[in-house]
Amino acid sequence: MTRQEEIQTLIRSLRQAVPEVSGVMVASADGLPMVHDFPEGEAARIAAMAATSLGLGKRIATTLRLGEFQETVIRGQNGYFVVYEAGEKGVLALALPTGANLGLVHLEAREAARHLKDLL
Repeated sequence: MTRQEEIQTLIRSLRQAVPEVSGVMVASADGLPMVHDFPEGEAARIAAMAATSLGLGKRIATTLRLGEFQETVIRGQNGYFVVYEAGEKGVLALALPTGANLGLVHLEAREAARHLKDLL
């Protein structure tokens, strides 16, 4: 199985574990989309925002001495955008509706991000 296929399998597994996910993005740390299920016209912008959110979150965690970065959670009136570091080379981002079970999301996505770290 190719790396791309393994990442797609990982995304499918994550979606099965957390069916309320409305979008999943694996991007490079410099903001380029790799594998995703967002609309094509939005993918480049979402990847760039995910990488920027990751960088800013890491900077805030360091500056405020919050310990090792975990994730960035952006909550809006209509849902969430959650970004996880996938090693030094990748970013895992999820879009979720309001009312999503963030505990389950964190449990599954953190594990997926650890697996992605090895794939990237």
